[in-house]
Amino acid sequence: MRAAFDTFGPLLPGLLANPAHEEEDAAVSPRPLRTVFISDLHLGTPGCQALALLEFLKAHPCDNLYLVGDIVDGWQLRRRWYWPQAHNDVVQKLLRSARKGCRVVYVPGNHDEFARQFGGHQFGGIEVEQEAVHVTADGRSLWIIHGDHFDGVIQCAKWLAYLGDNLYEFTLKLNRHLNSLRARMGLPYWSLSAYLKGKVKTALNYVTDFEVAVANEARRRGHHGVVCGHIHRAEMRDIDGVLYCNDGDWVESRSALVEHFDGRLELVYWQPVQHGTAQPQQLETV
Repeated sequence: MRAAFDTFGPLLPGLLANPAHEEEDAAVSPRPLRTVFISDLHLGTPGCQALALLEFLKAHPCDNLYLVGDIVDGWQLRRRWYWPQAHNDVVQKLLRSARKGCRVVYVPGNHDEFARQFGGHQFGGIEVEQEAVHVTADGRSLWIIHGDHFDGVIQCAKWLAYLGDNLYEFTLKLNRHLNSLRARMGLPYWSLSAYLKGKVKTALNYVTDFEVAVANEARRRGHHGVVCGHIHRAEMRDIDGVLYCNDGDWVESRSALVEHFDGRLELVYWQPVQHGTAQPQQLETV
């Protein structure tokens, strides 16, 4: 309990204040959805693309919103305090969605593991659960879990995970400088860390092993599919009859998994507003 207060305590004055973006919601053309799944926001780090996330949430009101772990980065906040207004606005937006009737379910991950002690409780209308089950409009049962329990590095060598986290933060910092230069040259956003992960054979093998392990556990539990995060790699594919869905992240890919009112599931990449317009990029639908 003390660890959670140490992380959240300094945020309380700002969270109770009126958010700067409260009046802007009505200005964005909505695209109503039945369900939105997002994870790995990493609020509290410079890499979090909070403004793009706010644009996405305002443009996609929904009946159900699942926060699939690593929403607040407690690891980084304990090392160095970083909490700009945009991160406050994201939290306020989530709380406001719950007040307006959206069911918001928060399944903590490893970076916000301090919140796991509050499983079964509600805060500002947001439900905190260790894991969840969502039934789509067409009757499919989806197991909702962050996924770090299937990561051998997290479970067996946490010190190595912290080291990897520091290296990842360095890569994201380099990526921000690189994309500032690309923007001045008129080039689109490009993720260095995603490129590196796609080129390293060990990383590719890790991703495949992770996906298969999560899908197998969903099958063992009797679900039609699974929705997770953790590895920052948006994906939706069939694994031996189980629908594996990873909603990606909001430090690299700006991706989300969405459910339409007929039960169709779709991966969406969000392109931030430029010159007054913003358009999602849709991927495979199932």
